[in-house]
Amino acid sequence: MTHLTVGLVQQSCVAARATNLDKSLAAIRQAATQGAQLVVLQELHTGLYFCQSEDTGCFDQAEPIPGPSTEALGALARELGVVIVASLFERRAPGLYHNTAVVLEKDGSVAGRYRKMHIPDDPGYYEKFYFTPGDLGFEPIDTSVGRLGVLVCWDQWYPEAARLMAMAGAQLLIYPTAIGWDPRDDAAEKERQLQAWLTIQRGHAVANGLPVIAVNRVGHEDDPSGGPGADFWGHSFVAGPQGELLAVADRQREAVLTVPIDLARSEAVRRIWPFLRDRRIDAYHDLLKRYRD
Repeated sequence: MTHLTVGLVQQSCVAARATNLDKSLAAIRQAATQGAQLVVLQELHTGLYFCQSEDTGCFDQAEPIPGPSTEALGALARELGVVIVASLFERRAPGLYHNTAVVLEKDGSVAGRYRKMHIPDDPGYYEKFYFTPGDLGFEPIDTSVGRLGVLVCWDQWYPEAARLMAMAGAQLLIYPTAIGWDPRDDAAEKERQLQAWLTIQRGHAVANGLPVIAVNRVGHEDDPSGGPGADFWGHSFVAGPQGELLAVADRQREAVLTVPIDLARSEAVRRIWPFLRDRRIDAYHDLLKRYRD
């Protein structure tokens, strides 16, 4: 497959899991009617972004994989003949949870999963309280529409993650995301954050000669502990292998985007910008250190 139409589902969320999942399913169906062969959902799309505070009761939202969400998504994938990338709060065992992206093949089966490797612990993003770091490494997932380099949110800031996916043969880099502004920040700071987010991921596209798909949530979500909450900035986008923006969603509104991607362009771009060829792997040993003192 050299030409692929990708669907991006950018949505707001509420507390009711069934409402969010129904919205996701309806949006997947809409994307499929618009020609999407691969549909990507945002990070933790079945609920509110609960990591704004630390509450053991939130662990009740976790589910096994396979489980209820993969059953519903798998059935729709099979009905529509599309591949779906979903993002779930995985309950692996009592007291052991992951932030997991799961890929449903077009026959409804689970093609693979990726457990988020980089786990943030910042104001409003207390994910280390909830998620065990991933243990599946940076391995692309083979599907009928290509080899998918699926990563999750905070992973998108790390060039090492994108590079390792590219080195393992990924044809696309995919980032389900939940990122937003602190409402107290001024307009200039908000714009700097947004542009940094766009720039780093477009840089991964350039450095690896691969298309990048990033799908973010949208809307304000309250902090149950009384903090300022989060204004998720949407702006879901697709970039080509030279970092060119192929489509960008609105900052405030829900959206279903369908974007055609020419996968053959990666080969052409890598021929003129052969970054993989010119890597000095003999001189990179210090990258295994936390810091060079």
